[in-house]
Amino acid sequence: MIAGVKTRLYGAAMLFLLAASLATAQPVGTAAGTVKGTTTADGKIRIFKGIPYAAAPVGENRWREPKPAPAWQGVRDALEFGAQCMQGQVFDDITFPRPASEDCLNLNIWTPAATANDRLPVMVWIHGGGFRAGAGAEPRHDGEAFARKGIVLVTINYRLGIFGFLSHPELTRESAHNASGNYGLLDQIAALQWVKASIAAFGGDPSNVTIFGESAGSFSVSALMATPLAAGLFHKAIGESGAFFSSGSGLRLQPLAATEEQGTKFASSLDAASLADLRARSSEELLAEAMKAQGMFSPSIDGYVLRESAYSTFSAGRQAHVPLLAGWNADESRMSVTLGPQKPTAQSFADDVGKRFGAQADAILAAYRPASDADAVESAAALAGDTFIGYSTWKWIEMQATTGGSAPVYRYSFDRKIPVPANHTVRGRLATSADIGARHAGEIQYVFGTLASIPEVPWEPSDKALSDAMTSYWANFAKKGDPNGEGLPMWPKYDPKAPRVLHLDVTIKDAPDSTRARYEAIDAFASAQR
Repeated sequence: MIAGVKTRLYGAAMLFLLAASLATAQPVGTAAGTVKGTTTADGKIRIFKGIPYAAAPVGENRWREPKPAPAWQGVRDALEFGAQCMQGQVFDDITFPRPASEDCLNLNIWTPAATANDRLPVMVWIHGGGFRAGAGAEPRHDGEAFARKGIVLVTINYRLGIFGFLSHPELTRESAHNASGNYGLLDQIAALQWVKASIAAFGGDPSNVTIFGESAGSFSVSALMATPLAAGLFHKAIGESGAFFSSGSGLRLQPLAATEEQGTKFASSLDAASLADLRARSSEELLAEAMKAQGMFSPSIDGYVLRESAYSTFSAGRQAHVPLLAGWNADESRMSVTLGPQKPTAQSFADDVGKRFGAQADAILAAYRPASDADAVESAAALAGDTFIGYSTWKWIEMQATTGGSAPVYRYSFDRKIPVPANHTVRGRLATSADIGARHAGEIQYVFGTLASIPEVPWEPSDKALSDAMTSYWANFAKKGDPNGEGLPMWPKYDPKAPRVLHLDVTIKDAPDSTRARYEAIDAFASAQR
């Protein structure tokens, strides 16, 4: 994710969350044992925090598939969030609500159900953070707004970075599946298995589960749709900004051999002569070295979780044929251009496109149309966002609409130029709402109804109205596979032959897709790279 409006007023954010958790909820039994949570002040929402869904992946379990959480006796307190997974400070808009630990495979539940017989729809949130950062307990992921719309909301942690995605020849050899890496994705699958086994006790319906996520979480949703290991564990999917359909840049799935080579290089950097040596190193030492490598560790085509590229799976129609709601933000990477050290001109933009896209450069230039230097700034900002996130999400939507059977697809564009505080700076430079626009990850607070978790932003009444509408659209989709509902502007199904997009802004409206030529031009380039 790109750093955006900072959420450093942590104390205020935590007060926002903790004020809602005042009374003790009745204990609930799970497959591993009984847990005791809290309720909101009005008693209508029960909240359970830090429930382990798998055993701690430490010691010999480091870099292995998650195992079931060990059973406990008596009643376990689920009053506070559990540890977040090991990570460094990577993004300014990701806060650290709890200490980090390898013992982090826990989840949180907000439920409005009065009894276990209510069978309410379930939504499982997969956080973003580039597969290197983030946690289910971030203040902006608070589930109360969804619960008040009749949803049992679950947020999860999963292993990150070196702990979640290390491939290594020794790990591959010890695996029963001749595979390594993708432990973070296996954690997500284990969490969904826990939901299937235990969510009914919290009033949720295990036969009506929607997975949703943003950025790396959205990439994860596309991967879960592609892997047979997650078959039957969810019934609808929502993706916010990202999928594993690379345009030739950005996050992509590498083959196992390439990630094994990365893992071997990492072990060498620590002078680790064996896998046993690596497992003996402290988590702090591993993290410190991994932070130097930055984005090396992410999902791969390991031959087990992901057996082929997402493109191959979706092309053949082997993905989950479930309803999909997906889209991205209008200004995913705008600030990288508007606040960059040097603004592009029409000539420099054309030169850059020529270097990057080769034989496809003319088609790219025709699609983005920089007729002047002023146009070039807008064209460069659009292209940066498209190659970073927009194209991959577009391709996912297109393929699901084409090969996903009869399952409906809905596409959105989040267009709100998010307000920013006065004298707001990004990378040491003064930044306005026009500079940042509808930034990457900026929709999260709107979706969750948690604008108040960032109190320094001068939110307007229109932001609160937009947030309520988005939460309603998402909740409606989880309930019945259709986001439409009373009081909401009509959201038409997506048809690649006559595509329409719902624009989420202070005024919500649907319109014909005016950007298709851009994605078709990038698609021609991406096709040549496959």
